[in-house]
Amino acid sequence: MSTLRVTAEVLTVHPHPNADALELAQVGLYRAVVAKGAYRTGDAAVYIPEQAVLPAELVDELGLTGRLAGKASDRVKAVRLRGELSQGIVCRPGALADTDLTRAAAVGTDFAEALGITKWAPPVPTTMDGDVESAPDLLPWVDIENLQRYPGIFEPGEPVVLTEKLHGTACLLTLHAEDGRAQVSSKGYGSKGLALKEDPRNLYWRAVHGHGLPAVAERLAKRLGARRVGLFGEVYGAGVQDLAYGADGRSETVGYALFDVSADIDGQIHWLDPAEVLEPGEVPLVPRLYAGPYDLDAVLAHASGRETVSGRETHLREGVVIRPATERYSPVVGGRAIAKAVSPAYLTRKGGTEYE
Repeated sequence: MSTLRVTAEVLTVHPHPNADALELAQVGLYRAVVAKGAYRTGDAAVYIPEQAVLPAELVDELGLTGRLAGKASDRVKAVRLRGELSQGIVCRPGALADTDLTRAAAVGTDFAEALGITKWAPPVPTTMDGDVESAPDLLPWVDIENLQRYPGIFEPGEPVVLTEKLHGTACLLTLHAEDGRAQVSSKGYGSKGLALKEDPRNLYWRAVHGHGLPAVAERLAKRLGARRVGLFGEVYGAGVQDLAYGADGRSETVGYALFDVSADIDGQIHWLDPAEVLEPGEVPLVPRLYAGPYDLDAVLAHASGRETVSGRETHLREGVVIRPATERYSPVVGGRAIAKAVSPAYLTRKGGTEYE
């Protein structure tokens, strides 16, 4: 899940093709449905992204009572309005009436705290939970921002790799080469510097042992001369999320696909392409869908369609993860040049789960 920021943005306004009283306000590549005439191209307004949770008074002020997602009807979620995908909320809250939103857009002011907006935390099922312990040496995963929010991450024609984004739950494994100690965590716990104590009932530990990940990480640490190695993979299957890829998350060999590797070599953290540093067949990898020059339309086309993990196209595809062929820093997001693009069909599916 990407980081939550509520910022002022300069809008580009488009006609709504199916509604005379509505328009589309564009932020990055996102479009949010707004009332016709509320904004003009070049105006600045506040953009509240998906997965934001709004306080009740703001929901009421925006006229959205009973219209948002979640049990309390307070969570922003992508919806289709008169046939057009609307992602996020464009507004001018009363609390910011005296704020120069154009200047705030220029400097990137974050209004989340001032507006009482928080990031939605998915529920944690029992199989993904467990006793935790402090793990200050855990190699953590990083949040991946959405390409549609930050379209300038990649340059046209830049060599990139697209891998399929799976709808499961992220499993973090850190192998300490000195003593062979393995630490396992989820993305949520890992971001807090916590590891899950070993438990055969725990989903992540079942995946780790079911796919022999400690041995894989140990072999890789020796090949690289690394003090620590991090394996980051998606655990999936029936009972994990609503999209199962033909796997059973309740079996001993729950579905697993590795999507990233990090290594602590001489005190420096290096991010590595799993396909380049692991032996073929050593561990399942996320499917690679494209390698070549960056083209936005091609990326968005690959984000939609059917999943390729099972080989049977059992359901829709969540999206893709984009990374440069050569690992680099991005000034656009202030970190790794990596992004995701998500399928509109995935965003608007019915009965979806979002456990983490």
